[in-house]
Amino acid sequence: MKYSVLIVDDDKLVNEFLLETVRRAGYQGRSVFSGEEAIAEFEREVHDIVLTDLKMKEMDGIALLERLRNISPETVAVMMTAYGTVETAVRAIKMGAYDFILKPVSPETVEHLLARVSEVLSLRAENRTLRQEITDRFHNLIGKSRLMKEIFDLIQSVADARSTVLITGGSGTGKELVARAIHYTSNRRNGPFIKLNCAALPENLVEAELFGYEKGAFTDAKRTNRGRFELADTGTLLLDEISEMPANLQSKLLRVIQEREFERVGSSATISVDVRIIATSNRNLKEAIAQGKFREDLYYRLNVIPIHISPLSDRPEDIPILIDHFINKYSSENSRPKKGIEQSALRLLTKYHWPGNVRELENLIERAVVISANEYLTEDDFPTELALGAVGEGLPPLRVPMKLEEGNRYLILKTLEKFNGNKTKAAEALGITTRTIRNKLSEYSNEMEEQEIS
Repeated sequence: MKYSVLIVDDDKLVNEFLLETVRRAGYQGRSVFSGEEAIAEFEREVHDIVLTDLKMKEMDGIALLERLRNISPETVAVMMTAYGTVETAVRAIKMGAYDFILKPVSPETVEHLLARVSEVLSLRAENRTLRQEITDRFHNLIGKSRLMKEIFDLIQSVADARSTVLITGGSGTGKELVARAIHYTSNRRNGPFIKLNCAALPENLVEAELFGYEKGAFTDAKRTNRGRFELADTGTLLLDEISEMPANLQSKLLRVIQEREFERVGSSATISVDVRIIATSNRNLKEAIAQGKFREDLYYRLNVIPIHISPLSDRPEDIPILIDHFINKYSSENSRPKKGIEQSALRLLTKYHWPGNVRELENLIERAVVISANEYLTEDDFPTELALGAVGEGLPPLRVPMKLEEGNRYLILKTLEKFNGNKTKAAEALGITTRTIRNKLSEYSNEMEEQEIS
């Protein structure tokens, strides 16, 4: 692919020479004679590469680079000058220039430079495509912790197998995202991905939803209806919260897993399907087996490939990139400018124990992005319970004697707990200011961080 190149030079002869060289090399070339004209050109049409002189009247090359970086950060800029110094070159590179070359330049130098820049642009495009493929493949499954990398590797390893997968983990950990990632990474990706939440349907409807029914099979069966197994043929069927599957259907499900065939309700005709089954559970199925609520043979048929997702509190290194992902997502969805996050707020979110896991984090980031009017999210954009959860785990037991500072900490945190995290009410009850409470919470959080480091 040949890229578009904009030349910016107020010397007419140099400008014409560069434009001719660029076009002869097979690139789409345009030229202007000033920084102001370059900005106007970019407002009409974005170019891939800019060759700009450093010394120009009114707007020099450095100022132009700064403006272009805001308009088109992906454009690759090269600075040219007859007055080169190390300091100027360093400044140009810091402002985002890809290279810095001295005039006069030969046609060979320009062609070689454009070839190198083209390689950079091609690499960037490949990386964008790869990142998008990874995002699509793993369906917004995000993490850099060792625990998540192990899951990514496992997904890649098992994706094309037909074997059943059992995904376990607490509510909000992302079990459905893992199931979707398996499907969309597999050779079944072009087939359907069908989901049935076993906990969301009344017991008497689960069988009809799974296997379908014939017209007249029961009172409300006005027409023949295909079940989830038929709909998932050549694809994947996700049985969400499999622990809630009614006991009388577990044996029928076992047969389908073994033989890949079933009958609709009200029919004796056998239907064969090619379906990959993935099940999820947030309950301990071995305990359910011990209680007689889940068939042991079904458990072993489902648990051929087990995947366990650890709670978010066990992988705090994933929290910053999840926060960044959710800020981007909800800024875009709600037409808000992308916000940053203050270090104190990031520290607070990282230390919280997240009983609701990733889902709880996502909900709080969405709320903060929508409500906050600030350029950066701060601690005040999040519920006070987070601060209590972050520092409350280190709360000393009430004993006498205890150090005065320990007693103050106990009193402040317990009073906040009584008023459900309301700083104003807690401050009134304690006879102190809300600023004092904020400062104390920040102090307690910093103390915990120092203890972890030491």
